[in-house]
Amino acid sequence: MEVLKIEILNPKAKKLLKALVELKLISIREKTGPEISLEKLLTRLRDNSAPGPDEIAMDVEAIRHTSNLPING
Repeated sequence: MEVLKIEILNPKAKKLLKALVELKLISIREKTGPEISLEKLLTRLRDNSAPGPDEIAMDVEAIRHTSNLPING
């Protein structure tokens, strides 16, 4: 299985993708909350605009809350 990231530039392409899903040739999975939050954090870090300790703690708590991870400590 191969995973690809696709940007839809034309609304007609979305119809084609839905047709492929109906034919069971592909599956489409949308990003969940923690994935989006982590992606935003990584993007900020890569842009050299690293958040401070308080902002990192808030991001970690948000991800823990949405993914139901146990909190140690």
